[in-house]
Parts: sequence; structure tokens; C-alpha cells
Amino acid sequence: MAYYFSEVSHTFNEYLLVPGYSSAECIPANVSLRTPLVKFKKGEEPAISMNIPLTSAIMQSVSGDRLAVALAREGGVSFIYGSQSIADEAAMVERAKSYKAGFVVSESNVTPESTLLDILELKAKNGHSTVAVTSDGQPDGKLLGIVTSRDYRVSRMSEDTKVKDFMTPLSSLVVGEEDTTLKQANDIIWEHKLNSLPIVDKNGNLKYFVFRKDYDAHKENPNELLDSQKRYIVGAGINTRDYEERIPALLAAGADVLCIDSSEGFSEWQARTLKFVREKYGDTVKIGAGNVVDREGFLFLAKAGADFVKVGIGGGSICITRETKGIGRGQATALIEVCKARDEYFEETGVYVPVCSDGGIVHDHHMTLALAMGADFMMLGRYFARFDESPTNKITINGNYYKEYWGEGSNRARNWQRYDLGGDKKLSFEEGVDSYVPYAGSLKDNVKLSLSKVKSTMCNCGALTIPELQKKAKLTLVSATSIIEGGAHDVIQKETSTGTVK
Repeated sequence: MAYYFSEVSHTFNEYLLVPGYSSAECIPANVSLRTPLVKFKKGEEPAISMNIPLTSAIMQSVSGDRLAVALAREGGVSFIYGSQSIADEAAMVERAKSYKAGFVVSESNVTPESTLLDILELKAKNGHSTVAVTSDGQPDGKLLGIVTSRDYRVSRMSEDTKVKDFMTPLSSLVVGEEDTTLKQANDIIWEHKLNSLPIVDKNGNLKYFVFRKDYDAHKENPNELLDSQKRYIVGAGINTRDYEERIPALLAAGADVLCIDSSEGFSEWQARTLKFVREKYGDTVKIGAGNVVDREGFLFLAKAGADFVKVGIGGGSICITRETKGIGRGQATALIEVCKARDEYFEETGVYVPVCSDGGIVHDHHMTLALAMGADFMMLGRYFARFDESPTNKITINGNYYKEYWGEGSNRARNWQRYDLGGDKKLSFEEGVDSYVPYAGSLKDNVKLSLSKVKSTMCNCGALTIPELQKKAKLTLVSATSIIEGGAHDVIQKETSTGTVK
């Protein structure tokens, strides 16, 4: 006879937090959201911790190199999607890792014979306002000058004007030598009031740029997550098929942490992948696994060597696994059971394996609920897909802006490797949809707003850290009627700025 769980499967929306005693120190400014990303032994520090409990989903429509940089600036980690060629994913990782090295390899380069049109096209493509002029148009060619937005005026110049006619020539530039340190470079930038400093070798070949904005960005983003070389921490997704080739390439590109991207993690395929990593790299390579929804699944992956375990099946906004296959579990119930198993495993073994809540986050307060239920951090797809930094197109529908968002289980993603059932390189049926999400602006502004709500609620619970929240939180199930009571009701709201009545 089949096993029946005695408890009903619940979602985040069915719970509320009950306030606890708040001392005078419980103010949002005093709250720390620092949290472990990978496993560690009792009494030791984790190899990687995050300054905010947010990671971005391993999805084509979410996690490219641009979003990886933006999220690392705020203190989280993006997992660049693996449903692309090994070379393309490694290149994305490398671009994100090199972005904040202090010394940046030039991505926008032209020759003196290039035109203003070439400059404008490069700026549209890469978003860079500083373009290097080299003898061969390569990032390591002989430096002849640079072009910035101050060197041209589109309204007064023909697009076929040659770069050599309006660039700032080498003779007018301040440059640094190859052995210039980052501190020295920044000192030169400030002394000469520069926006950037080209670094050249003894033969005059361009090596790097050092930008004033990187120094400023560090001051503006105190939570940014950096490795020992002052580069952004970047994650990458893998599958259970080509991992023997993909993992070495991603590590060579600089990936700090990996994660198996799969619709269901309680499988031999994931155990094989984890065994390969441990036998080849020991504990030097950090890799998460999942997804699971119960105690048994967590223990399986923890014992197999996972550095963190993802929880959630069928709860994503674009996921239709529960509809098509009838498999999954309410995210809140799954998370509570798995986190209890994690704590018991920690008591028995002295090894703490962080839990990632993946899916089911609809409102900002669901983040706080997930943390209170035991999650160390969350993985979000729809949330990040709405922002400028996601890889998808921004479009207008009936005068409103949207961004494209599709599931890895959709035919558009063509991510057959995610479904660990073997077989041909195709999807037999879809487990995700192709959709739009309302455009929301920049990642920085939205993350700041969302986490301000989390911090405020933590203070209501008398907690200044995530572990303290998990210890002090009091949760209550709510009825359908009380959910209605919690929103605006029995009133006619005034017109909004769009002229509609809500």
C-alpha cells in the first residue's frame, strides 16, 4: 500500500509570523542577513558565505553574466545557466569573474580606421562608454588612443567619421605600466582626475583598464561578494550528463560554486555526479544538489556529498510539473521537513548542510517566511527575471513594459539534460511554460526594497540574524478567510497614477 503523509501540504501563503518581543536594538540597521552558502563543520567557518540570502535560478531567462555581476554587488550569488554549450557557459563565467578584477580586459575595441557608427554599435552592444583604439582592434593590440562619450557628438558628426579623426590619441593619455598595482592605479586616477587608466606593457600593448567607477562602486556596495582576488563570486549550473567535461571548463573559467540543475534530485544520476566531484577534486570544489521535498531526499544528497541542498518541486511560477505529472509538494511543508532533517543531521554528524528554498516565493514576505521555516537562502527565478540585468528582451504590451520569462522545462529552453531519466535529446512533454513578467527596473533598487521588508519583519520577531529568526519565530496557519482579511477589503480604493481603480 502507498505511503500517505498525515499532514496536508501547505504553501507560504498559508502562514503568518506572530510578532515576538523586540528590544530597543531591534532596528533594521542592526540586522545582518549573512548566511552560509556551502556546508561546514561545527566550530568552523563555511568556505563561502553570502551577505544576503538570495541566489538566482539556473535559467536561460534569468542568470547571465550581467545579472551575476549585479547580484554579487548586492551580496548574493547568481548561478549562470547550464543549458548552453560548455564554451558559452564558461565564457559567461569568465566575463563575470573578470568584471571586478580591478584590472579589466577591454571588451570594446576598434582600429583608427573604424567609424563613429562602429563606436555607437559597440556601445549599444556592450554598454561601454570607453572604447580602446588599438593597431589591430584587439584587446591586447598596440594602444593608439581611446574614445569616450566626450570625444564625439552624434548630432554634429557623420556616422562615417573615422575614429582617428576624433579619438583622444595616446600622446594625450595618462597610462600605467604593467607592474602598476591596483592601489597605485587608483592613486593615479584620482591625481589626474581620470575616469579610466589604460595599463600597457613595455611594448605599448594594451593589457587592462582600471576604472574609477569600480572604486566608487565598491564604496557604494559595501555588501558586494568578492573572492580573495577581489573578483565577484560567481556560480554555475551543471547537468548530470556532460559533467566530466563541463565542470573542468567552468572551474578553469573561475566558477566559485556549482549546482546540479535538475527537476528532481533524489536520483542515482546526482549521486554519480557528486561522487565524480569528490573523487576528482575532494572538498575543494563546492557543489549543490537537488531538488528534494522530504527528509529522505535531503539525507540522500547530504550523504552523497552535496555542499547545499535545494528544496522545491513544482512551486515555480512557470513550472507545471504538478499539473503534468502529479508530483511535488507544497513548498512550506517541504521546507519545514527538510530543515528539520538538516538540523538533526548536524547534531548527529557535526556537518551543517545549508538548505536553499527554490520556488514558491510570490510576495516579499514569503522570503521572511522561508527563512523563518529554516531556509539558509533562497533561489529565485521570476523575481530576478523582471529586472534590467536579466538576459531577456523588454517588450511593450498595451503600453506596459514586460520581460520574457520561460521555464527550463519548456520547449523553448530545450533543456532535456535537466530531466534525469535518460533517453533521447528531446523533451517528451513540457514541464514549464513560456510567459511574460512585469518589468520592474534595476536589480539593486528592488533587492534593497525587498530586503528592507525582511529586516523589518525580523525586528518584529525580535531577531537580528537569520539563525536568531529561526530560533525565535512563531508561525501560525491561516484560513482562507483570514487571508482575505489581511489585504485591503471592504473599501473602494482611490484611482492610481494610471487612472484605474484598484
